Amino acid sequence: MKKILVYVLLLFFSLLFMAPLFWAVTTALKSQSELYLFPPKWIPSVWKFSNFAEAWNIQPFNMFLKNTLIITILSTFGQLISCTLVAYGFARFQFKGRDFLFLVVLATMMIPWEVTMIPQYMLFNVLGWINTLKALIVPSFFGSAYFIFLLRQFILTIPRELDEAATIDGANKLTVLTRIIVPLMGPSLILVAVFQVMGCWNDYLGPLIFLNDQTKYTLTLGLSQFKGMYGVDMQSIMAITVLISIPPLAIFFFAQRYIVGGIATTGIKG
Repeated sequence: MKKILVYVLLLFFSLLFMAPLFWAVTTALKSQSELYLFPPKWIPSVWKFSNFAEAWNIQPFNMFLKNTLIITILSTFGQLISCTLVAYGFARFQFKGRDFLFLVVLATMMIPWEVTMIPQYMLFNVLGWINTLKALIVPSFFGSAYFIFLLRQFILTIPRELDEAATIDGANKLTVLTRIIVPLMGPSLILVAVFQVMGCWNDYLGPLIFLNDQTKYTLTLGLSQFKGMYGVDMQSIMAITVLISIPPLAIFFFAQRYIVGGIATTGIKG
């Protein structure tokens, strides 16, 4: 009975959390006349799949998608390269002030982005990066304190004997990183990649501040503009929302075992 009660509760809360997504999908498939019925109608009488194509073509969402993909792919690549190098340095190299410097890096996580937003804008304005995608891509190549911490903790779980064996065979530090450490860091690198992709894909405040030209807009800005122009066209708004939500949901679904594995193996050794 205890097991049955647990499964019933899990099923109930699963349906409760899935209800908003189900409502968004069904609303996107409804006709205009069924949107504001009372009591609400969960299942539409006629499934209008054409709502997705019509909503997508109202604004240049193909261009918004291209900009979002460019930012997401390059930012993820930058985070993986920079954070891996920094984490490897903190985990394997011995130098004066290493622990203090690592604490300083961790301390930056306590500074909210809203505090550094204005200094960043002023810096990017001097560099001429305002209204360009550089403002959203280049900072990723300087690493993230959270990702550096995750990768460092994972590298610490890898035995040093592997490094020493490779060094005896004539491998330098970079070879040890690329040939031994990185292949063993698969789960943690996938974890960082998934977090970064979701962060870039759903980012709204960054593009809103740094981008002014519609040709540079991302999907989130395009959706915001769409909602402003067609505030009562609820099924089109829901159609775009559902389409934008599909990639992160798919990535999370296929990478969830790597996410759990990466988090589970992080912090085992301090």
